[in-house]
Amino acid sequence: MNEDPGRLEMTTAPATVPILFRDEAIVVVDKPSGMPVHRGAGHHGDVVMTLVRDAIGQWVYPVHRLDAPTSGVMAFALSSTHAAALQGAFEARLVQKRYLALVLGEVPDAGVLDSPMRRNKTKKGGPEVESITEYERLFVVPFCGPDGALSLVSVTPKTGRQHQIRRHFRRFHHALAGDVSYGRGPKNQRLRDELGLHRLALHAVAITLPHPVTGEAMNFTAEVPEDLRAPFLRAGIPEEVLDVTSLRTNR
Repeated sequence: MNEDPGRLEMTTAPATVPILFRDEAIVVVDKPSGMPVHRGAGHHGDVVMTLVRDAIGQWVYPVHRLDAPTSGVMAFALSSTHAAALQGAFEARLVQKRYLALVLGEVPDAGVLDSPMRRNKTKKGGPEVESITEYERLFVVPFCGPDGALSLVSVTPKTGRQHQIRRHFRRFHHALAGDVSYGRGPKNQRLRDELGLHRLALHAVAITLPHPVTGEAMNFTAEVPEDLRAPFLRAGIPEEVLDVTSLRTNR
């Protein structure tokens, strides 16, 4: 276990789970695409929780979710007390998250996707609850002929439903690129063949949250990983558009 509970300078856990920050209450990591947060049915490989736990030598408590195919910044608490404080902050909507996504088609400059959905997509029945996603278009590139396009968008979910961003954009008729659950197979095949995109084009760029002890608003960012950056550049998206400093959350 690291003896210094203060901030760490981009230490890397096994299996490439970079640690962006750590103190006595939280640890913030840069989750890779394709790795689940915790072990579930049918998965026997590496999971983020176990790798981070082993890297820092103490138990970690998840306080929010990222889908397995999604990459990016993710926070864990280091005690049940700190976890409860952060979960309360999420429930009070004191936490802001920002994502970078590539979606099919040309979307309007900005918009609010306000469409209720069940909290958990796998549970049949039950009431649909408020689900709100805001987005801003950053760049558009042609794809699949003169009538086709891809839009790079900055996304801010205002609620936290399972697969919310993916479900909302599908309902909006602009499924995420590389989405095998909600997307379009032929388009995804062309994305693989032409751009080398072999994953879901969704990356958690930034999170702002109140520290569970001090209450200080803390902002963390995760650079766009190479398995997204390279396909984005091949598509014609400029490097400067992918600068995460311009996509930090604003509070």
